[in-house]
Amino acid sequence: MVDNRYATALVIGSVLSLLACVYLSVAMGTQHWYQYRSLPPSNDINNGSDLQGLRTEFTTEDVDEKTYSDALFRLNGTLGLWWRCILVPKNTHWFREPVTHSTTSSPSVSFVSEPKLETKCVAFTLSQQFKTKYEEPGNHNSGEHLLRTYLWRSQFLLPLVSVGLVFLGGLIGVCACLCRSLTPTLGVGVLHLLAGLCSLGTVCCFLAGMDLLHNKLELPEGVTYSLGWSLYLALISSPLQIMAAALFLWAARSHRKNYTRMIAYRVA
Repeated sequence: MVDNRYATALVIGSVLSLLACVYLSVAMGTQHWYQYRSLPPSNDINNGSDLQGLRTEFTTEDVDEKTYSDALFRLNGTLGLWWRCILVPKNTHWFREPVTHSTTSSPSVSFVSEPKLETKCVAFTLSQQFKTKYEEPGNHNSGEHLLRTYLWRSQFLLPLVSVGLVFLGGLIGVCACLCRSLTPTLGVGVLHLLAGLCSLGTVCCFLAGMDLLHNKLELPEGVTYSLGWSLYLALISSPLQIMAAALFLWAARSHRKNYTRMIAYRVA
């Protein structure tokens, strides 16, 4: 027989675990971890052909880190764990075409409205996720940057490990319910605690990697960056998993203490 306090703790912990898993899954599958805001293409100091070249190279599979980073900087890019995206006009023109209006007095020239923009996204391939990062991004002769390399690989693997631990904990929890025992709940709590640390580690690795990248590549003039909502979802999932772990551990430990006392009382 399970005390109502322990049952309530298990239900709340399960809800927190489900929310954390959903938040982390959404964060992994979206690209809004890091956002760049740059000058409009029509006002960029470089010509349109340069931007068109960046757009073309951005979608290739063998694109190097410097090339797609430049595209992110200059084309209002967003970056995630699995995706990179840029904001480009739907048409192939990178400028506003002038329109001449004839009047009785004199002709006047005006410009059409801003072109409609669309988001163009490309997924990182598995080989790109484990690709070596160099001291100078894009320069293969500059030597490997071990810290950036393993930070990038960690930010890809840690969320997968976190979700896997939560699912494993869920399976153990189902088995515990079928066996009508709270003892396995202790293992569920430990798994959720490890999952929370992995989620927190994902965010830390991503932010550290981006900071190192910005130290290597100077942002163009007028470009700003900010954290996106996907990163905040991943960040929120970590305390939710840790709170769920605390509830599971408390329920398992308290129930075991009460059970031990009850057995000792019956023996006495």
